[in-house]
Amino acid sequence: MPTFTALTTLTGKSQAEALGEAMESLTPEPTGIGVFELEDGSGLWEVGGYFTETPDDTALALLAAVHGAQPFVVSELPETDWVAHVRRELSPVEAGRFFVYGSHDSDKVPADRIPLLIEASMAFGTGHHGTTLGCLRALDGLIEQGFTAARVADIGCGTAVLAMAAARVWQGDFLASDIDAVAVEVAEANLKANGMEGAVTCLEAAGFDHDELAAHAPYDLIFANILKGPLVALAPDLVAHLRPGGYAILSGILNEQADDVIAVYAQAGTNLVDRGVIGDWTTLLLRKIDAI
Repeated sequence: MPTFTALTTLTGKSQAEALGEAMESLTPEPTGIGVFELEDGSGLWEVGGYFTETPDDTALALLAAVHGAQPFVVSELPETDWVAHVRRELSPVEAGRFFVYGSHDSDKVPADRIPLLIEASMAFGTGHHGTTLGCLRALDGLIEQGFTAARVADIGCGTAVLAMAAARVWQGDFLASDIDAVAVEVAEANLKANGMEGAVTCLEAAGFDHDELAAHAPYDLIFANILKGPLVALAPDLVAHLRPGGYAILSGILNEQADDVIAVYAQAGTNLVDRGVIGDWTTLLLRKIDAI
């Protein structure tokens, strides 16, 4: 089945978002729409749609004119074996003592690193994205300082690479949860691929809404690599599940959102220990205030 793209650029976030929303009413209907700021300092935003049928040139031209965008450029994508493509493009990732790799790079694992095998077909949470990499670096920094954790929760775990990393270093109770049942299956498959079956308990849950998560609280360390909105909503619950002096590693936060997240978690009872920036993304290391 052919895939077509229709791409344009324009100035301003609100204008770009409005154009992206307007594209949803096109016929034929796009299968996906993206709105991104170009990282070249130009101030331009790119708006694009994917189609399984040839998009309507007239409708696209009208939308571009109404929203002050450049004319859409329509292209047909070549058929691609995306898993093979990802395998070629995704090189191993080193985050301190951790080495995240796909099976196609199994011959590259250094003897002095902790290996974490995440298949390329499970690309979200492979460690290449700034959010996951930031969390692994924050974890490595805690370990370097001599911190140990016997109870760890990875909320919104995706591939469970963060829970797996913790379980490779410490012994105790490690839980990984995700609202998406498919993510839980992926997490379990990754544990098996790493010979870690049973090392991490994988759960389908929204936030901390699971008996198992409640039963193992309070935690020494909680990961939450999600997005600003869910992180803010989760703040009281997350901090309540931390022991006094315990740490939270939070990511999925755009750089300009970080101060807002810090403020919300400060009100919930944490102090900022460190903040790391990788590209557009910030990772926060927070510590729950000790009981007085």
